[in-house]
Amino acid sequence: MPPTVETEPRRLPLEGLRVVEFTHMIMGPSCGLVLADLGADVIKVEPVAGDNTRRLLGAGAGFFAAFNRNKRSLALDTKSAEGREIALKLAARADVFIENFKPGAMDRLGLGWEALSKLNPRLIYVSHKGFLSGPYDQRTALDEVVQMMGGLAYMTGPIGRPLRAGSSVNDIMGGMFGAIGVLAALAERDNPVHGTGRGRLVESALFENNILLVAQHMLQFAVTGQAANPMPNRISPWAVYEVFNVKDDEQIFIAVVSDTQWKIFCGAFGYADLGSDDRLVTNNMRVAAREWLLPELSRRLAKLSAKEISERFEAHGLPYAPITRPHDLFEDPHLVATGGLAPMTIPADANQLGREIETAAPLLPLALDGKRLPLRSDPPRIGQHAGSVLGEIGLSAGDVARLRSAGVIGPAEG
Repeated sequence: MPPTVETEPRRLPLEGLRVVEFTHMIMGPSCGLVLADLGADVIKVEPVAGDNTRRLLGAGAGFFAAFNRNKRSLALDTKSAEGREIALKLAARADVFIENFKPGAMDRLGLGWEALSKLNPRLIYVSHKGFLSGPYDQRTALDEVVQMMGGLAYMTGPIGRPLRAGSSVNDIMGGMFGAIGVLAALAERDNPVHGTGRGRLVESALFENNILLVAQHMLQFAVTGQAANPMPNRISPWAVYEVFNVKDDEQIFIAVVSDTQWKIFCGAFGYADLGSDDRLVTNNMRVAAREWLLPELSRRLAKLSAKEISERFEAHGLPYAPITRPHDLFEDPHLVATGGLAPMTIPADANQLGREIETAAPLLPLALDGKRLPLRSDPPRIGQHAGSVLGEIGLSAGDVARLRSAGVIGPAEG
């Protein structure tokens, strides 16, 4: 049975976990997103004017909407004495504190690990940075920076043309590793037999994340003594593992990765001559023949449409893929049928159109007991939950009104 979105009331795994998130851009918010989707109460603390990613254009326009659902927003001036006091009160009752600012920024606000761990010894403090401690740790890093210096851009583009990956892979995975660290620290703190009762400092970094992504290429060199070629220039371990240009200027990716699949492929397409060719009996022989085999396959497949090829590959259980653009995925039949996309409203203050946008959002790529984790709340408006968040630390409605009037907190609820 395909996974379905959880609709019945049910306790989520991290329900009851209190998280304070001082983040922006992608890496820190990704960590908070994972914890929020798993049920944690994540309070996103933004500047009074709101997270800057709310106002990004172009490629950054989807940042806030993608990584800030299922969170509550408090817009807070942490440079003011009252703002810092509120932040400390939130940290004092939190289980997890997440940040992803430059080294030293949180210390200057009195919200660094040393200060908060003394205030709240059970606190798990997650710091997302460009680099772990070492010679590079004061450098300013971005996803693209570490892709270039960490070998991923070299492996992605052709020789002489390093290219960044087409998504913020290190930012997102760095946030995921931050969340994994949280789960490990929670297990250590709260284990009923040998729990420590204390929090930990969890650190996740873009550069080290990127190194894990290229580990297979590093170890290829260690094993073979030969440097890995960039993906467009690589010697594939499989003979047929390519994008082909086919009829009507369409493209399709097809793969034939075993000797059994080769026999099936040749039979499905009527290529009896290739199937009986003594030069193509094994995968390694076909790899050696790629120089002439791939052009020959390209010539033959060019007569067929992508639809025809897809249907034959599907019917015979062979791996293939259409070349899909991200915005096409809103209509993907598998995502739609399995509830992988959840209806979501992007608030007016988090998009360049200045009005609410009704759309759908991809859920976390996992299922628990056959159920997808739900989207419980849309990305918040700036300071949307000030009243409820501040009420939980003992402030009255009058206190909230006064703080708002003084500019210590952002816009009103409602």
